[in-house]
Amino acid sequence: MDPIGSKPIAKLGLAPIAPTSPAARISTAASPQASETARSSMVSMTREMAAKPPVDDERVAKIRKAVEDGRFPIVPATIADRLIAFKLNWKPDDAA
Repeated sequence: MDPIGSKPIAKLGLAPIAPTSPAARISTAASPQASETARSSMVSMTREMAAKPPVDDERVAKIRKAVEDGRFPIVPATIADRLIAFKLNWKPDDAA
């Protein structure tokens, strides 16, 4: 019986992995101007998103109207399932 833990690669019959080049070499390929442009683009996009409200008022109004008219299905079991999934960081549509 083998002990629990890592096993030498030779024992598993796998070929060793070849060493790779350092990541620093790859990152030097981009010019300083390109990284500054990307950074400023990210900052401007972040500012635009921060200026908008986190809730889509038009969508909320449509849903509210559908609930009032009885056209929006409210299923307590589904709501409970989604709340539990959110609390436990599950995706609500994950198969068990």
